[in-house]
Parts: sequence; C-alpha cells; structure tokens
Amino acid sequence: MKPEGLLRHPLPTQTPKLTLGCPALDCLLDGGVPCDSITEIVAESGTGKTQLSLQLLLTAQLPVSHGGLSASSLYLHSEFPFPSRRLHQLSFHRPHLPNNPLDRIFVEPLHSVDHLLDLLPRLDFLVPKLNIKLIVIDSIAALFRGEFENTPLELKRRSGMFFKISSKLRFHARKFGLAVVLTNQVVDVMDSSDHPRVGNSVSLCSSGRRVCAALGLSWANCVNTRLFMWREEERVGEEDGSSENMQMRRFIRVVFAPHLPDSSCEFVIRREGIFGIDR
Repeated sequence: MKPEGLLRHPLPTQTPKLTLGCPALDCLLDGGVPCDSITEIVAESGTGKTQLSLQLLLTAQLPVSHGGLSASSLYLHSEFPFPSRRLHQLSFHRPHLPNNPLDRIFVEPLHSVDHLLDLLPRLDFLVPKLNIKLIVIDSIAALFRGEFENTPLELKRRSGMFFKISSKLRFHARKFGLAVVLTNQVVDVMDSSDHPRVGNSVSLCSSGRRVCAALGLSWANCVNTRLFMWREEERVGEEDGSSENMQMRRFIRVVFAPHLPDSSCEFVIRREGIFGIDR
C-alpha cells in the first residue's frame, strides 16, 4: 500500500473492550475486558467469579456508547445448573438493557473436554447467526477434573488438550472480535518453592491460604490475561475476635496481562451486582 493509501484505509483502532458494569473495575482493566483474546478469572469457590461472569452476560448487551458490545452471549457451564435466578435478579438493576435481556443469553452445559472440542467448530455458524460477542466458560478446571491420571503420558496429553482448546478459542476470538472469559479454580500450595511464578505473579493468598491457579503452568501459557479474586477476613472493633466481629473483604487483581500493570481493587457483592471500591 502506498503512503497516501493509509488515509483511505486507516490503521485498526484500539481493541474493543467490554465494560464490567462498574467504573472502578473498568479502571482496573483500562476500560474493560478486551475482545480478540482470552481472559481468565481465577478464584476459590464463593468469591464471586461466577457472579462477575453473569454480570458480563448483561453488560455485553449494552450499546457500545455505554461500554457494551450490543450483542448476545454464549454461556458454557460445567459444574452446576445455570444460576438463572441470580441472573434474573441482576437484570432488574441494569439500566439501558434491551427488552427481555435473558433471551440474548444462550446457555449450554458442558460434560467433558471432548464435548467442548465438539462444540467449538459450531461457533463458525452460531456466532454470526446469534450475534454472539461474548463467550463464557465456567469453569475450565472442572472439565479436566478426574479425566487424566497423574502420569507423564497423561500430563502430556492434557497439555495438548490445553493448547488445542485455547488455540481454537483464540482463533474465533480474533475472527469474530469476541471477548472470551474463562473461570478457573485454585489449589492449595504446600511449598511455594515448588511452584514457578507466572508472569509478574507473586504468592497468591485467599481465605488465609496460599493458593495458585489450577491446571498449572501449561494452562497459564494459554490465556492472555489472568485476574485473581480473593477474600480476607478482617477483625473489626476491639472485642474477643469472635465471628460476630469479623468482616469479609474481597479483592480482584491483575496477575498478568500484556497491556496492564500488576494492580488490584477491592470490591463488594450486592443484590445489584459486583462493584469496585475506590480507596
């Protein structure tokens, strides 16, 4: 292309991002969850990763002028029935949503790794037909639980599955401009010296335990952005430390990302959704 042709064919603009539905959380991610890549949310059970995923299903329907993608979502769940009641509750507290927002969320249960691999080729048909711009898999770790033995051959085969799944997800993310969000679990770390650091990560703690993301280093190389959510109990007042005088605080952190520094933000879970706290 000649130099003058650049004026007629401008360079691509900044990667679109999906709002998390909260200015403080969007600020943490420099505008929201990026499209064209894979974002992983790591947390122990009960911390809020599924609730944040549900919130994204709704914000994806917002007009672009409000940080959304004006599109539908595909939610693939592997651990429990789809929490439709909570999603319905969240939808009442989100302004600017289209009518009947639940009709724009397509839900599919996942039973195994092979089930996911069988479904991914169908995205070429489903994404444009249903105007899907967000894919959520909750959770990726549950698909691999119990399917592979702890032998060198099985671990090698498992790593191959990691790269196969992530490459297909990344291909579709770039082809259709999708935001792909995966949730992952944590495992306890018995000796931090035995676990390599990933990116700019240091030891992670949640509920007073040292933890790391499930699926290991091979899987960590398959995602573009890793977010870690954790919780801490904090004693309040000057009483005897009984449970009545403890409060739960929750935080979210950027562990690694190609476009973000290591940073964190406190958040709360309310009836209306997840909201960051400015300090």
